[in-house]
Amino acid sequence: MRPDLTPYLGQIVRVVVDRPLGSRHPRWPSLIYPVNSGELPQTLSGDGLPIDAYLLGWTTPLAEAQGVVVAVVVRQNDTEDKLIVARSGTVWTDAELLAAVEFQERFFVSKLVRLPS
Repeated sequence: MRPDLTPYLGQIVRVVVDRPLGSRHPRWPSLIYPVNSGELPQTLSGDGLPIDAYLLGWTTPLAEAQGVVVAVVVRQNDTEDKLIVARSGTVWTDAELLAAVEFQERFFVSKLVRLPS
């Protein structure tokens, strides 16, 4: 069963990066990460692995970062959803968030969930 990630919205989380900005996807080498991507240690996602997160607002490859969960990408055709974690003090529109994760989310039917403004 897939966990509901919406309780993470607005929370500060630590993300350990396993796909740094500029790295290639291990199974699809033509897919290059334009953002840092990683996971939240000691959590569990729908695929049985830690919850994945995209990191926005950092312009260099990272090993880990702490930021605010600004959105959840809810995938309708996958077993897991993804968090979007932004650098503190940055502001993102829905369009900017979707554009930042499009490199990978274009392969899924998904929607963006945010806190009401």
